[in-house]
Amino acid sequence: MKKVLLLASGSGSNVENIINYFATTSHDISFEVIANKKDAGVFERAKRLQIPAHYYPKSRFENGDFAQFVKNFQPDLIVLAGFLLLFPADVVKDFPNKIINIHPALLPNYGGKGMYGHHVHEAVLANKEAFTGITIHYVNEQYDKGEIILQEKTNIENCTTADEIAQKVHELEYKFFPIVVEKLLFG
Repeated sequence: MKKVLLLASGSGSNVENIINYFATTSHDISFEVIANKKDAGVFERAKRLQIPAHYYPKSRFENGDFAQFVKNFQPDLIVLAGFLLLFPADVVKDFPNKIINIHPALLPNYGGKGMYGHHVHEAVLANKEAFTGITIHYVNEQYDKGEIILQEKTNIENCTTADEIAQKVHELEYKFFPIVVEKLLFG
């Protein structure tokens, strides 16, 4: 059985999408969810999907509690799906090329600290970009600097709001993120 640790800071729509994707496959896989915000919507999704979920505030990432949890859990893959904290360097070191993240833009553009979610879409809109997309990448010790696994783009020339851009980006996320997870786990 493959074990996957899913991390989120918000609603958890990508977490739910990944779990639902694997529910339609014959793969033997188990999930656990970690969130760093007590009121994150991902907890409600995890409860509804009957997936174990744990609250780890920022302090528990900094004091080594999270690193110990990961060592005990021994995941085959760690998936950051809307997780907003800088990932602990000791876990990156202990699990090389086993931690991935999704970013709602075509890196290296619109990446780095503070560039997430709507902030990215508003910046893309303000710069009148013709295209945006998603980047799925390995996690290293810096925000959005890990080796790129996959990029997919979408035309946004007709988008007039950040919400319209977000909708097009979400479509890419929901389509490609589970497929990348599957390929990394099962080849």
